[in-house]
Amino acid sequence: MLDRIPSTEEMAILVGESLYDLWIQLEALIEESYDMDRLWNKGGKAWQYEYKYRRGGKTLCALYARENCVGFMIILGKDERLKFETNRDDYSKEVQRIYDETQTYHDGKWLMFEPVDTTLFDDFIRLLRIKRKPNRK
Repeated sequence: MLDRIPSTEEMAILVGESLYDLWIQLEALIEESYDMDRLWNKGGKAWQYEYKYRRGGKTLCALYARENCVGFMIILGKDERLKFETNRDDYSKEVQRIYDETQTYHDGKWLMFEPVDTTLFDDFIRLLRIKRKPNRK
């Protein structure tokens, strides 16, 4: 856990104004469809902050922040990978490439995206729906 949550200003300075706007849009996209607990943590070795969406002990996805970069991570387990692979042609070439290049672990594929604009947002929503049905109208 973090000692304190970073302020809006700290986040904007860390990732940069345009990426902070993207972060806000990504948060809104997730929160439009999902009512989840949200947890701030340290981002480990590669990231300064982690902002995780969880419910009932299960993680939906996480956002990450470091200098001039934001990340979106979703972990697909075995059944979820099968759902993705069945419909992989519905996803952009970029999502397919990241999926193919991501190592598979015993608990699934940890897909990390570093979006610079909103072009992958529709794919992100489709990936989230593989994990969990939206629980907001």
